[in-house]
Amino acid sequence: MPGLLTNSDTQSSTIVPFSPEPPTLYNLHHGLTPPLAPRISISWSRGNSLRLSIFKSPDNHPQDEVGGKVVEVKVSGEDVEESGDGVKWRRIVYGSVSPFAHLQNKKNAFMAVSESMGYSSSYDAEWSKYVLEYSKEIKSLLGSRESSPAPLIEDPNTVLQNVEEPSSLKAAWELLEIFYADKHSQGWIPEQLVDWLSDYDSLLSGEMPTVYLRLVEFQAELVNIQVVEDHPAYWQAVSSALAVGWLDVVVNLLRLHGSYQLNQLGNRETENGLVEAVAVLVSKMPRMRADLPDGKLGECWYNKSEFMRAWEKWRGQITKLDCSSFWLQCSHHQTRESLKNLLQIMLGDTNALSSATCHWVELYIAHFLYIRPFTSGLESMHVLAQKCINLKPTSSPHKLMKLLDGIIGENTEVVLAECSRSFGPWMIAHATELLTAGSVQAEILLKEERDNLGGISIEESHRLVYAQVLSSHALTWQIAPIYLISCMKHGVGLLEILLYKQPVYHTQVLLKNIEICRLYDLDSVSANAMKIAGVHHWKHGRKGAGIYWLQQAGDEVRLNRIAQQLFDFVGKSISDESFEQWEGLIELLGSESRTAGGLEFLHRYRDFKKSLQQVQDGVLTDAARKAGEYLISLMKNPSTPQRFWLPLLYDSLKLLNLQERPLLNVSQTNLLLNKLQELSVARLRPDFVEVGLPPQALSSVRLALAANLGRATLEE
Repeated sequence: MPGLLTNSDTQSSTIVPFSPEPPTLYNLHHGLTPPLAPRISISWSRGNSLRLSIFKSPDNHPQDEVGGKVVEVKVSGEDVEESGDGVKWRRIVYGSVSPFAHLQNKKNAFMAVSESMGYSSSYDAEWSKYVLEYSKEIKSLLGSRESSPAPLIEDPNTVLQNVEEPSSLKAAWELLEIFYADKHSQGWIPEQLVDWLSDYDSLLSGEMPTVYLRLVEFQAELVNIQVVEDHPAYWQAVSSALAVGWLDVVVNLLRLHGSYQLNQLGNRETENGLVEAVAVLVSKMPRMRADLPDGKLGECWYNKSEFMRAWEKWRGQITKLDCSSFWLQCSHHQTRESLKNLLQIMLGDTNALSSATCHWVELYIAHFLYIRPFTSGLESMHVLAQKCINLKPTSSPHKLMKLLDGIIGENTEVVLAECSRSFGPWMIAHATELLTAGSVQAEILLKEERDNLGGISIEESHRLVYAQVLSSHALTWQIAPIYLISCMKHGVGLLEILLYKQPVYHTQVLLKNIEICRLYDLDSVSANAMKIAGVHHWKHGRKGAGIYWLQQAGDEVRLNRIAQQLFDFVGKSISDESFEQWEGLIELLGSESRTAGGLEFLHRYRDFKKSLQQVQDGVLTDAARKAGEYLISLMKNPSTPQRFWLPLLYDSLKLLNLQERPLLNVSQTNLLLNKLQELSVARLRPDFVEVGLPPQALSSVRLALAANLGRATLEE
């Protein structure tokens, strides 16, 4: 039974609804002198607002006159977190991702199996089952019509129950599911349309008269009606509800008849018997369908032959009642004529059905119920639809009517155009799966590659458009890759562009970027994003974060450049204070050096300085031996810059001057002397850079090495 709406707000079909409210204005007094051309500046403001700064030309304007203004336009009428429509729509957008991705995975698996094992008719049945599951998951996201809590004392005059307003988007989706996805229910499409109209006839009421609107108006008048059977609106509401198959409403209305009152039964027994007989016939109407929802009336028949027998029997009972002599005994003229009109509706009288319905969809369903219950096949359904449209033409048909006409007429172009124009990119991106599964013609049209679209199909084109819509908003860009990756031609390329455009200097965005790249094997994009983030952090003073991300990207070139900058900094002053400033950066390299070049040297130099700080003057300890090993390792390593040789040796003077015994043997000492000789020759080159050491540093190191060599020679 259709319900009485409790909320008339229409759901927005935009991810970020635009506010029709006037913008906030701020006046500007810039005081600039000519010449100054008018200009406009656009930038993001706080929240969901765009700020437009408009500067006028000051010509012919006094200095104190307003020279411009700032217009602040909210993208949504209220804050996004508080916007009911925005939140509801994003819930649909996010909720539809999982069913869509799951269906794409199934499709890829089916394609792989069919390529390896060949086509099988069983695949079609299996695939239809997956598409129907997908459709039902999406439909569940579009809302459910929940009735208001039942009152403790039921009002007998209630015709329609209070329910939430239905969604046009869900109504359109259900139409597509009925005709394209639900293969198991193709035999009782007319009955499905009866249920569909019962749920969504209220949506058509805003633009044209409907049966639903008649019932709503009658329920509003019912409070002031004393004798309902004397009121023409009562019988009009009963006949209209019967014409479209709302049998429970019909029976409830008939039970409001005055002959059911206890003080009237004795005087109006025959009249009451006729009313009750019609109510029983209505409640026993055969329905060719698998089952009925709770509260619906009628008798279900699954088998066509059994339904035909029940149908003929039921029609015979109606004819018998129509020819009964009891009508002559009914003294209430309005009741007698109206009940006989109800019988004519059930017998399929065309004039009675046309008078009881308001638009062609209602008349169309009435024909299915009472004239052509065995109609099957879209061709015959389309012929009947055109007949009903001619009988009840509409100057400005509702978008759902246009969609239904396109579906019945097997006009895929009209269906696509109406879905796109009326319900937006989300609808067309997700509905193509239903269209291709339910129609060969639609599959050919949607999947054919077209030169005017850049070599892609219509299906891929609509997915790219929807992915672009998702990419344009910070709250939905991260789900766009799921739709882009399903586009075989341009999807991956556009996905790379999308990922490159994200502000990767925000850590959370960068991590999301890396995760997406991992899912879709975009290693090069991930590496480039980490490089961009590393350079950004380094340039803005976050040197630790910069080194980390460059290291994650494996960017040896930039890491070596950073090492060069560290060398320049460290080489200017080798004091313990300067060491403490950059020691934390070297810690980021970890216990093992993962890149060659300068950073490897810095890591070793860090270990050398730590060991050197633990050496006691004049005492040969394990720390001194370890520091000596680090020194030799650094001097042997080709990655150690030449300008660091002398600072390393100068820092090691206390190692070379140990009193107990020489720390280095003859070969190690000769190595250091050779390095010192190479350094002396290099100092003659004009491009040699001196480090900040005392003037006597070179002579002190040479003397210490010579003394250590003599002591080591004597000891050996």
